[in-house]
Amino acid sequence: MPAPNRRPGARRRTINEINMVPFIDVMLVLLIIFMVSAPLMSPGVVDLPSVGQAQRQPDHLIEVIIENAERVRVRLDGQGQGERVAFKGLAGQVEALQGGSRHTPVVIAADKGVAYEVVVKAMDTLQRAGVQRVGLAVRTTGT
Repeated sequence: MPAPNRRPGARRRTINEINMVPFIDVMLVLLIIFMVSAPLMSPGVVDLPSVGQAQRQPDHLIEVIIENAERVRVRLDGQGQGERVAFKGLAGQVEALQGGSRHTPVVIAADKGVAYEVVVKAMDTLQRAGVQRVGLAVRTTGT
C-alpha cells in the first residue's frame, strides 16, 4: 500500500544536504579535550647561554689557518705567524699544542677562496683525532 501523501509511481527525492550536526559535535568534543589537556602539558625548557658566559674568552686558543689544500698554519693564542705543517700532520700538531687537554678550543680560519671541502676535511681530521671543541672563525660585519 502506497503512502497516503505520495502519488503512485512517483520516485523519492534525494536529499542534497549534508547533516552538519555530527561534525559540529565532534569538533566541540575535540575543543573540550584540548582545553582540558593544555594546562596539564609542561612546556619544554631550553637552556640558553647567558651574555656573561658568551663574552668570556677561553684561556688558550689554537688557531688553524688553511692556506690551500696541502698546507696549513697552526698557532697558539694568536701569537706570531704560526708554524706551517702539512695537512697530514695537522692532528699531531694540534694535539701537541693542546698538551693533553682535549678541551682546548680549536678555531679553523680559511680564506674565501679555499674550497669548502678542504675546511670540512680539516674539521673531520681534528674530530677523528679526538679534539672536543672545533669551531669556525668568521668575520663579523658591523651594522
